[in-house]
Amino acid sequence: MTLPIFVIIPLGAAFLISLLGKRVKYVADILANLGALSLFTFSLYSIVSISTKGVIVYKMGGWMPPIGIAMVLDGLTVFMLVTVNLVSLVVTLYSVNYMQKYTDKWKFYTLFMLMLAGMNGVVITGDLFNLFVFLEIASIASYALVAFGTEAEELEASFKYAVMGSVASTFVLLGIAILYSYTSTLNMADMSLTLSRGASGYLVNFVAVLFLMGFGLKAALVPFHAWLPDAHPSAPAPISAMLSGVLIKSLGVYALARVLYNVFGMNIVFSNILMFLGALSMMVGVLLAIAQFDLKRLLAYHSISQIGYVVLGLGLGTPLGILGGLFHLFNHSIFKSLLFLNSGAVEYAAGTRDLNSMGGLNQKMPVTGATSFIASMAIAGIPPFNGFFSKLIIIFAAAEAGRMGYAFSAVVASILTLASFMKVQKLAFFGTLNESLEKIKEVPLLMRLSMIILALICVAGGLLIVPFFRTFLQSAVDTLLSGKSYADAVFGAIK
Repeated sequence: MTLPIFVIIPLGAAFLISLLGKRVKYVADILANLGALSLFTFSLYSIVSISTKGVIVYKMGGWMPPIGIAMVLDGLTVFMLVTVNLVSLVVTLYSVNYMQKYTDKWKFYTLFMLMLAGMNGVVITGDLFNLFVFLEIASIASYALVAFGTEAEELEASFKYAVMGSVASTFVLLGIAILYSYTSTLNMADMSLTLSRGASGYLVNFVAVLFLMGFGLKAALVPFHAWLPDAHPSAPAPISAMLSGVLIKSLGVYALARVLYNVFGMNIVFSNILMFLGALSMMVGVLLAIAQFDLKRLLAYHSISQIGYVVLGLGLGTPLGILGGLFHLFNHSIFKSLLFLNSGAVEYAAGTRDLNSMGGLNQKMPVTGATSFIASMAIAGIPPFNGFFSKLIIIFAAAEAGRMGYAFSAVVASILTLASFMKVQKLAFFGTLNESLEKIKEVPLLMRLSMIILALICVAGGLLIVPFFRTFLQSAVDTLLSGKSYADAVFGAIK
């Protein structure tokens, strides 16, 4: 299997859409959806590849790593590829109808495919500088997509996001430069080997702080979260779903976990910092969300809170903690993408994001209402939905590690999340129908289909802890638990 296909397909689709999209009607929709479908198919095939062949290393241009650039397929890579490309496929399907209200839909798809190429590139690269390059491709495309409607609010949000994103990129690039000057390599596996021979503790800790600020800002961890509550509500609903569902995970959480676990090696200092930032994000995000009445802004604050759960699980560093963290990463990608698509459907039909202007939408929009209820229960951690299982594993992992305070904060944040989403359901979907909404109707077929697919995954997502499905999740956990043995696995796979 050729790994570069995960970057080649979206780049090729972006090129063809920009070339033909303006001239031929529907070609942008067709190319974008075909591209997303083929990427998801290849990501599923990569599960089979990794189970039969083990770690796969692709040598760019035939140059042997660590001199040449390498792309690496391991358990964590496969897990992230499936997550990113599953959400992307559903979102492109949704965009066919939703983006008709904007002019130049082909420009949207071109930028979307560039962002997808960047995210896939970050996940598959085995080279730290290439990770930065792909991170920038995805980031720059996302800055433009946030401003896609070109209203004053959207341009302001995009500008703030771009400025803070540039600061994050500067931290990351500075960290890479310092590591390169010390190790004389950019290959992550080779860097890991060099650092394991006895690196200066001060150097590793300083670079780790730079990466924590850079990738932490991309992941919207508190206190690096200021850009997110403006960027997510301003973007078109499909982009809000992508930003919250997969962008902050691939550019932020994945990159941070990969570097801390597989390059530096996790230690007690990193662990304590991640757990503290995770718990802080959980509580701050949910407390800010409760006070919101703009539906998309409320969802944006919940993204900060839910990322806190993921980082808390990864910060625990135990097998159960990492399992819970990665499981919640997948689950959050599904239910938060669904919630943003629900908010887009409501705005599409009712023309408002203000919860106080809604009411009784279940009567006119039964599919949107039902899928929104499923997603609300999933994010609140109510059984039998997927969010319940991942949150329970994280709480058990914290208790098992003797971190009762963190376990308690995870329970409290979940109760507050439930309270917040009961408010959403009550004001938006239940009760009597607002008179101004008498004439609205359910959204078009493809938008409904996208929401139904994600709702079904929310219901079935708990199956990932069933042995057959758990192997997919467990291989990602094992990659992080192997720590610096990642280097041996990569060099062992080079033929």
